[in-house]
Amino acid sequence: MAELENLIISEKDVVETLENYLAAEEARLLKVRRYTNEFKELYRKVAADGVEKFIAHPVNTYRLIKRLTTDWKEIEDSLNAPLGREYLQIVFNQRSVLTFPTDEDLTGVAVALSRLQDTYRIDSLSIAKGKIKGVAVSPSLTPAECFELGRVLYNFKDYDHSIDWMTTALQRFDDVPATELSNDTTSRVDVLEYLAFGNYMKGDVRTALRFTNQLLAYEPTHERAQNNIGYYEKEIAVRSEGRKKGDDGKTVVAKKGTIQVKPNNWETEKRLYEVLCRGEKQADASVDPRLKCYYAVPSPSFVVQPVKAELLNIDPDMLMYHQVVSDNEMTVIKMLAAPRLARATVQNSITGELETAHYRISKSAWLHKDDHEVIDRVNKRITAITGLDTDYAEELQIANYGIGGHYEPHFDFARKAEAKAFQSLGMGNRIATWLLYMSDVEAGGATVFPRLNKAFWPEKGSAVFWHNLHKNGEGDLRTRHAACPVLSGVKWVSNKWIHEYGQEFRRPCGLTPDGYEPEDSSNADIE
Repeated sequence: MAELENLIISEKDVVETLENYLAAEEARLLKVRRYTNEFKELYRKVAADGVEKFIAHPVNTYRLIKRLTTDWKEIEDSLNAPLGREYLQIVFNQRSVLTFPTDEDLTGVAVALSRLQDTYRIDSLSIAKGKIKGVAVSPSLTPAECFELGRVLYNFKDYDHSIDWMTTALQRFDDVPATELSNDTTSRVDVLEYLAFGNYMKGDVRTALRFTNQLLAYEPTHERAQNNIGYYEKEIAVRSEGRKKGDDGKTVVAKKGTIQVKPNNWETEKRLYEVLCRGEKQADASVDPRLKCYYAVPSPSFVVQPVKAELLNIDPDMLMYHQVVSDNEMTVIKMLAAPRLARATVQNSITGELETAHYRISKSAWLHKDDHEVIDRVNKRITAITGLDTDYAEELQIANYGIGGHYEPHFDFARKAEAKAFQSLGMGNRIATWLLYMSDVEAGGATVFPRLNKAFWPEKGSAVFWHNLHKNGEGDLRTRHAACPVLSGVKWVSNKWIHEYGQEFRRPCGLTPDGYEPEDSSNADIE
């Protein structure tokens, strides 16, 4: 009887263990259900808006990549339980075929969002609340999504933006209804810990201590925070002692923020570049009556149907040719380029080799005139409009700028110190640039010329044209330009860089010693 009584007790323990197992399984399945429901909601929005419109928004892009990186790792852990391993293998097989974003992609989209914040002066709380100026509809972010942005930026060592997003995560805990936070796995404790870490990495130990004390108010038994309290207090004491010694003349400790650093040329240019990207303080076209729109007949092929031309700037002359490439032609160009798109490169000024660079974020592809009749036709049209020989030009470059995609201020031509640039082409320097916009952009994405105080916004089917060199072959420094970050939408452009050789009789040297004579404006134009 005693043994039977023990069996009853043992069975009770087994049942309790099974109950605990079932509860754990139900929690696991609930997490998977929440994940699938989020994706069903995502696909519903995609079906309603269309794929291109959906991914054109920076917040949608971030949330999609976060779901397939950070959130997916949690689901992998859930499926890795014994009952889930069979299904996990199925998903692993799918991942070998499908393209999943990586942690590097998640970092990229976080950095892109911070770039948009800086350029367009958008505070993180506005983004989190779904209020972005110039963007019609914007989704909001949960505290967990704000936290993940801050965590990624912390690991990227961008502590300023990390602290900004962690602060916003705390605010979102107060703003978002509790019912919407029931599935949120991030806690205030997680956020406060990173706020402490971020401030410590910036050298602000007192603020780190303050956030750690706040953390312990929520979770008094947090072991790491308890250890950090003593460390921070000791650090503050050492620094205070150092300042006292400095007063005695024994040990001088520099005070933070006392050294004034004069901005260099790049910092000054960057500020102007960002101002122009925001559409502020541009040169007023109305004050120069010479700037005009007109019908141009640059060659006999345009007698029946002249080109819609707009003079955007004088000295150096910059023109926009409106509606010079059809929608069908642009569709063909994008279709040919899409499978070839790869991270855009720049030419190393010393070696002449092509390499990726942090200041140019886009994808590009090159199309030859023999790839399709449309490419050949567009090349010939560029020759007819500009009067320059495109046989002495680089292949048509197609560039695709996604969220945050940009190209910081640069010259298209090679300067004297860049002797090896374009050497392999054997066509001399880039004499002119033809920039065709192949999409409209909802917000951002302007082409700006800081030294001219000008900004031009994408207009699908229209091209901007300018000469990079003076008539004596010297580079025109005023043509330094940049592609502003895309705030919302997708930007497609094509570039045709035309070189010096072959243009001797099409754009001859000037008669003055420096060759800086004005362009001949006697072309047959119809006002």
